[in-house]
Amino acid sequence: MINRTLIALNNLSVRLRRTRCKPGELLVLFSRCLQRSACERKLDETVAACARCGKCPVKDFLDLADKYGIQVFMATGGRQAAARVKVRGVKAIVAVACEKELRSGIFASLPKAVLARKIAWRVEACKDTTIRMEEVEEAVRWFLR
Repeated sequence: MINRTLIALNNLSVRLRRTRCKPGELLVLFSRCLQRSACERKLDETVAACARCGKCPVKDFLDLADKYGIQVFMATGGRQAAARVKVRGVKAIVAVACEKELRSGIFASLPKAVLARKIAWRVEACKDTTIRMEEVEEAVRWFLR
């Protein structure tokens, strides 16, 4: 409950600040648990080895990168994600993870603007999760307006 409230307040605050950025300054950061657990491809943070088979949302993140010219990054852990958002040139972040990871990621990203999108568990926590990509794309478009 507390995580959900903090995330909602953060998203409201970011929208009220009206942060805008260029495509190259926007990072879409998503959790490794969105990759299908049965996938034979061993993806790293760049997800360059993705076959784009469409069996998990990773393809959709790559499609967003192609469509808008934004950066996408798959985080295998919270520390890796925190380090990535601190990279020079990243002005805003669309973060896709579970509530616990989103809460800590929002604080680790300060003062950068983060719009957070919560994943859904299909089977169990941290495995084969899903996301409504229209929510992610809406957040991307909002920062790029």
